[in-house]
Amino acid sequence: LHTVYNIDTSFSMGWAAFLCISPNVKEEGAMKEDTGTQDTPYTEDTLVEQLELCVDYLWKSERHELIADINKPVIAVFEKRRDFKRLSELYYDIHRSYLKVTEVVNSEKRLFGRYYRVAFYGLGFFEEEESKEFIYKEPKLTGLSEISQRLLKLYSDKFGADNVKMIQDSNKVNPKDLDPKYAYIQVTYVVPYFDDKEQQEKKTDFERHHNINRFVFETPFTLSGKKHGDVEEQCKRRTILTTNSTFPYLKKRIQVVEQQSTEMNPIEVAIDEMSCKVSELNQLCAVAEVDMIRLQLKLQGSVSVKVNAGPMAYARAFLEEKNAKKYPDNQVKLLKEIFRQFAEACGQALDVNERLIKEDQLEYQEEMRAHYRDMLTELSTVMNEQIPHTRQPGTERHSCLGGHVYPKWLLVTDVVLPPARNYTERSRGLEL
Repeated sequence: LHTVYNIDTSFSMGWAAFLCISPNVKEEGAMKEDTGTQDTPYTEDTLVEQLELCVDYLWKSERHELIADINKPVIAVFEKRRDFKRLSELYYDIHRSYLKVTEVVNSEKRLFGRYYRVAFYGLGFFEEEESKEFIYKEPKLTGLSEISQRLLKLYSDKFGADNVKMIQDSNKVNPKDLDPKYAYIQVTYVVPYFDDKEQQEKKTDFERHHNINRFVFETPFTLSGKKHGDVEEQCKRRTILTTNSTFPYLKKRIQVVEQQSTEMNPIEVAIDEMSCKVSELNQLCAVAEVDMIRLQLKLQGSVSVKVNAGPMAYARAFLEEKNAKKYPDNQVKLLKEIFRQFAEACGQALDVNERLIKEDQLEYQEEMRAHYRDMLTELSTVMNEQIPHTRQPGTERHSCLGGHVYPKWLLVTDVVLPPARNYTERSRGLEL
C-alpha cells in the first residue's frame, strides 16, 4: 500500500501502517512499485475490501487480538466519508473481538500450531537446500510422526523410496559422515524461545505464538557417550534457532539463519529443571481461573512418592553433604535456594487445590498432603536444615460447594519432556 497524500486521501502511512501487526511487512518496503498500477488503480474501496477480507480470515484463525489494528485504516476511510452506519458496524465488530479475547485469552482452547526444525543433507539431492535448516509451522496438534511421514513420502516420491533416510535423533550432524548415495532428513520438535525480558512481556498464548522468530530444543547426552544416564552424569545441550522472518508467515516454513548452542553440566541441568518446576507451579496458581487438571498433574509429579524420583534425585545427588563438596559452592547454594522455593510452591499449589476441589477428592488431597510432608522431611535431612510446612492465609477449606473441577484442553505431546528455562513450553530433541 502506497497512497500519495493529498486532500482526497485519508492517510499516507503505506506499508508501515501494518508494522504493529507483523514486522514481515518490511519486505513490502523493499519492493519496487508496480508500474501497472496506473492501468488498474488501487483505490480506497480496494483497500477496504481487502482489509475486510483480512478480518474474516482473522476470525477464522482465532487471532482476535489483531482485528482492531486491521480495522484502523478502514475506520479512517469511513470517518472521512462520515459513514456513521459503517463506523458503528466496525466498532461493534471490534467490540465482539475483544469480548472473544476476554473469553479465550488464557483458556488454552486456541491451538496456534506446532513448530519443527527440518534439516536436509545430501548435495546430490537437495542442491541449494543441502545442509540448510528450516522451521516448519504445522497446524493445531500435528505430531512429530505425522510431519516426518509426510516429508518422507514427499521426498521418496521425488528421489525414490530407496534413496531417502530419516535421521532418528536431534544430535549435530556432520555431512561428511553421511553416505552421499542417500538424501537425509532430520526432523526435531521445537518450541518458541523467549529470554527473561520477553517472558515478562509475553503473558498470553497469543503473544507467545505471534511475531516469533526464535525457537529452541534440547538434546540429552553424557560425557561417556550415552544419551541418558544417572542425574550425576546427565548433561544436555540447548540449541536456539533464529529465522530470517517471523511467524505467522505467508509460507509454512522459514529458513534458519542463526544457531546458538550451550551445554549444561549435571548440576546446571538440575538447577534449570527445578527452576522451571517452580515457575510452572507459581504460574498455575497465579491465574484467575485455575486449570485443575494441569495443577494436579504437576503436583503429582512434584510430591507423590511414586514419581518424585526427579526432584528428590536431584536433591540427593547434589545437596547431600558428601556429594555437595564435588560441585562449586555458588551452584550448590543456588540449587538449595531453588529447592526452598520449590517446597513453598508445592505448599501453595496444595492450598489452591484444597480450596477448589469437590468433596469426592478430599481423600486424594489428604494423600497428596501426606506425600508433601514426607518430601519436606526427606528434603530437610538432605539439606541439613528445617524446611517449614506453611499454609497460605485464607486457604482453609470451608465448603466443598464452591470448588468445581472444570475440564480444560489438555495438550498431550509426543513424549513426556523435562521443562527448560526461559521458554514457555517444554522441548527436547525428539526421536522418531
